Amino acid sequence: MPSFRCPQPLFPAATAFATMLVLWAGNARVAGDVPSVSITPLPGLSQPVRARRGADGVIHVIADGPGGPRYARSLDDGVTFGPAQPVVVAADLPAGLEFAAEDLAVSPDGRVHVALSSNGWKLKRPQEEWGFYYTQLSPGGGAFAPLRNLNRKPSEGFALAAGANGMVVASFLSGRLFTQTSTNRGQTFGPYAELDPAWNPCDCCTTALAFGQDGQVALLYREETDNLRDPYVAVWDAGRPTPPRRTRLGEGHWHLAGCPMTYFSLEATRTGYVAAWPTEGRVRLARLDATGAMLTPGEIATPGKTGMRQRVLALESPEGTVLVAWNESGTLRWQLYDRSGQPLGAAGEASATGKHAVGVSLPGGQFRLFP
Repeated sequence: MPSFRCPQPLFPAATAFATMLVLWAGNARVAGDVPSVSITPLPGLSQPVRARRGADGVIHVIADGPGGPRYARSLDDGVTFGPAQPVVVAADLPAGLEFAAEDLAVSPDGRVHVALSSNGWKLKRPQEEWGFYYTQLSPGGGAFAPLRNLNRKPSEGFALAAGANGMVVASFLSGRLFTQTSTNRGQTFGPYAELDPAWNPCDCCTTALAFGQDGQVALLYREETDNLRDPYVAVWDAGRPTPPRRTRLGEGHWHLAGCPMTYFSLEATRTGYVAAWPTEGRVRLARLDATGAMLTPGEIATPGKTGMRQRVLALESPEGTVLVAWNESGTLRWQLYDRSGQPLGAAGEASATGKHAVGVSLPGGQFRLFP
């Protein structure tokens, strides 16, 4: 295991709830009148990790499972999906490494970008193989490009975001917080660099990235300075050498003498971002403006519970309704909120095949979740 990682979990094996609203009646139970969220199983994708809806309306999904990460897309807002295909082909596997899907981004032109991690540290391979692996699928392409190791160093917490004008940003943790930027649609990336050397990230957590409507890029991560495990959002112009603006999320501090190993959600909205993160095992939610500052009513304590390395999800519809989702022991749970931060109906639930909360926002105030 990489030396910068937390050697032991700090609290018992992760419980993870997944918030969602369901119209699929097979094994779903919905409390209250919540007709705006549906759950759609994914044939051929056993453990969904991330879903994105492109500017053209195509939905892209990556998942883990036997044989490695797989990808599928839908042309009808997620009602049906085409055949699943491998993200990594056998001929592209370096020295028997195994890979796991970490993040997915989609450029405005429909180009798909995927971040992967490897088991190189488990196999005691050279440390340069413990890095951030990347591949992409060009618009209309039939197969993913050969894998590339972007940073060649022990690292984790991988995230990707794709914006206009060929911009792609990658982020990762390796004792510190680093980003790498491509200006040519991911064909090449510049050298990695710290956003701010004074920042001290929580190594075994993760990062989350999103391009805002204004072309700025936002990054969500957790600090560990003085054992205050607080989430921060940094916003900057990836196309210019300007220092990032950083804002602490939440209304209190979480003092913890060790890494909680948590994942986050950060998604762009029409006016800024929506974020979800765990604090003290509970899922918190906030709407942010374009600078990363929390909007009224500030931090929302949701009914969600989550443990270590369990992805949470926050999405906002164009109408301003927010969905927060989480996963616990194979059960997806979710809650909707209105613009003022008030819950809409009671939480719902459905059984899930994976351990994450995965979904997209659709036109007309709808949400679709993939168990």
